[in-house]
Amino acid sequence: MRCSKCGRPAVYHARYTGRYYCKKHFNEMVEKKFKETVKKYRLVEKGERIAVGVSGGKDSVVLLHLLAKLQKKFPFELVAVTIDEGIAGYRPPSVEIARRNAEKLGIEHHIYSFKEYIGFTLDETVEIMGSFEKGERVGACSYCGVWRRWLLNHAAKEVEADKLAVGHNLDDEVQMFIMNILRGDIARLGRTGPYYEEIHPELVPRIKPLREIPEKEIILYAVLNEIEVDLSECPYAVEAFRAEIRDWINEMEEKHPGTKYQILRSYDKLFPLIAKTYTKRTSELNRCKICGQPTTGEICKACQFRLQVERKAREKGLTFRME
Repeated sequence: MRCSKCGRPAVYHARYTGRYYCKKHFNEMVEKKFKETVKKYRLVEKGERIAVGVSGGKDSVVLLHLLAKLQKKFPFELVAVTIDEGIAGYRPPSVEIARRNAEKLGIEHHIYSFKEYIGFTLDETVEIMGSFEKGERVGACSYCGVWRRWLLNHAAKEVEADKLAVGHNLDDEVQMFIMNILRGDIARLGRTGPYYEEIHPELVPRIKPLREIPEKEIILYAVLNEIEVDLSECPYAVEAFRAEIRDWINEMEEKHPGTKYQILRSYDKLFPLIAKTYTKRTSELNRCKICGQPTTGEICKACQFRLQVERKAREKGLTFRME
């Protein structure tokens, strides 16, 4: 098969458009989507300091490389932040990959761990809270997601970032939309869109420059450009509700190419209405009585989870050493 633009051998077929791409035009296509998203939502402004959440996985590492490439033509600062959740056999190699990529690009890099800032690794949390299959605890991804968001915000503030870039791709955005619809959590959809209606001074605005790029295109971009990434799957992913949604959406995309983009367009049309209707004004948010971060209640979810784990550990007579 031949590239639809130049006739050279194709490396990729975008079924949602019917077009074929050689390596050169595939790279241009991916980078164009990235740049157009940045420009459309003004995600990066001149002189800003952008923290990038870099796990070592494909999305965050490719995001770091694309931002570093943009930085050559547009003056802004970059700093990489890696969260070490404490997952034996999985996280240490990816943390090292994140470090090597930051070093290769000459980007300042900081590592923050659950153990140091939460008090427990994710592995310890799972051990303490009991069996997911027996209903003794929520899925590991629930603890991880809440604590990661909390610690990323803390890290971004500590490195004095104006914005926090995360590697959410098209698949992630579509899965998030469907998951929250099925859960009836419409209010959350007003906080996870392409931009913010307003932002609390204690929250670092999050930007998602990869939201228009499918997961498979990010993987191929990394492979074609010899970017070192970790493609292994988290051992706790089997507990995630997201995995079921992912499989269903992929099945729909296979049968009806373009489904993912259609879902994203639907969300983007709804987002302004949801944000204005359901999102609590930042002036109405409280400060968590324990950590001080903004919350709708008295204690934020991150601290609630930490207190639950501490209580369960005491009940079991377990002790864990803080770093």
